[in-house]
Amino acid sequence: MKEIVEYTDYRKYILDYYEERKRSSVFSWQKFAQDAGFSSAVFLKYVCEGKKNLSVGSAGSVASAMGLAGYEQTYFVLMVSYAHAKSDKAKRAAFEERCALAKAHKMRVLGNDEFDYFKSWKNPVLRELAPHMPGAKPLEMARACSPSITAAEVTETLNFLVRMKLLKRDRDGNYHQTDKTITMGDMDVVPVAARELQRQMGEFAIKAIDLPLSERTMSGFVLGLTERTYERIRKEMADFYRRVVAIATEEDETERVYRMNMQLFPLSKRIETKKDLKNKKG
Repeated sequence: MKEIVEYTDYRKYILDYYEERKRSSVFSWQKFAQDAGFSSAVFLKYVCEGKKNLSVGSAGSVASAMGLAGYEQTYFVLMVSYAHAKSDKAKRAAFEERCALAKAHKMRVLGNDEFDYFKSWKNPVLRELAPHMPGAKPLEMARACSPSITAAEVTETLNFLVRMKLLKRDRDGNYHQTDKTITMGDMDVVPVAARELQRQMGEFAIKAIDLPLSERTMSGFVLGLTERTYERIRKEMADFYRRVVAIATEEDETERVYRMNMQLFPLSKRIETKKDLKNKKG
């Protein structure tokens, strides 16, 4: 099996453990459940299938049944804590604790860098800004950001972007993008960090309302939709987003870094339609 820190999904780890044992010995879900202290012979099978959840309280027993001890057992429990955390704050805490635990044992958690990229607005802004300020010192870049940040924050961010291979530095000390655009991968930690980034950008959007109309564009609608029309509009927004990115990447020069938010969210609970009432009567 892979090292446990290469996993982000505790269900996948349990399944891989079971299949590894099954290949090399006589092993069953019943024996596995018994070793972990469960009365149901198929409970862990249902956990792997997503039909049941493993509680944080029972995670230690399952870890012991798989022969995990020390930091590996702690890491497994943190995977369970992350998966079933009730808030983004709790998820971030569990993930960052996993990262710290792995780092202490000279290992890297899969998804750590991706998590760090999306959790701060400074990363995407400086990724766009630095390549278009050749010869600029960190203090100059810091003053060009809105809101402004410190030169130390700029240096730390640029070093991170280079390490992530999102920027590269030439012999003259100037920065260049390795790719025109980047998108979120399928790492399960990325959406948590991305929501934090969206919160930060949402706060900036509120402040931007006070900018002159020549410097910002904002509009919105309140619409009554069905699920079908909602899906059609969401697809239209995705297509529009792709067209905007294509337009933005046509030119090599940049005069200013912008953020564009596209949002479509509910302002009411779901109400019964005529079709719902008809189905009830039928």
